[in-house]
Amino acid sequence: MSAVALAPALAASDLAPGGGAPVPWSDEVLHPRLLRTVLGCYPTGVAIVATRSADGRPVGLTINSFASLSLEPPLVLWSLVNRSPSLQAFRDCTHFTISVLGCSQEALARHFANPAVPDKFDGIAVMEAPEGVPAIAGAAATLVCASDHHRETGDHHLLVGRVLRVARSETAPLVFHGGRFTGLAA
Repeated sequence: MSAVALAPALAASDLAPGGGAPVPWSDEVLHPRLLRTVLGCYPTGVAIVATRSADGRPVGLTINSFASLSLEPPLVLWSLVNRSPSLQAFRDCTHFTISVLGCSQEALARHFANPAVPDKFDGIAVMEAPEGVPAIAGAAATLVCASDHHRETGDHHLLVGRVLRVARSETAPLVFHGGRFTGLAA
């Protein structure tokens, strides 16, 4: 028996917000701003990805493009805009960390997202992973990854990491939704 035959029938009201009429398809031209607004309907976690440049300097930035890719083998992915000044460091690195921020770490997210901050790690509490890359202290979770591969796709680079080790706390995660930071309701 097919999966379709097993699925219960859905009424149009089940597909619309608040049980009302279905949302009509947009006829607007798909400008990047419209797409960004629509994608903002999807809440994401917030993380800081970090590595070391070829000269040993710590490099880090805020991302919300992080996702699980595979459990066997353990792979994650994230993306970085092609014009990022940090792109070369992440393309060339052997290891990086992804520190999933806790709900009380919004200031850190903003700090690492600010291109005007010359040394993002100055005064920031970090832990050093055994692989020699920095991780944000107090994060809700941290993944240490071996750089597996990367690929330019559209205006971004997709970066894949093989997860080597993890750490986690009981801290609730920071969330980005609708263009702003928020937390999860209990």
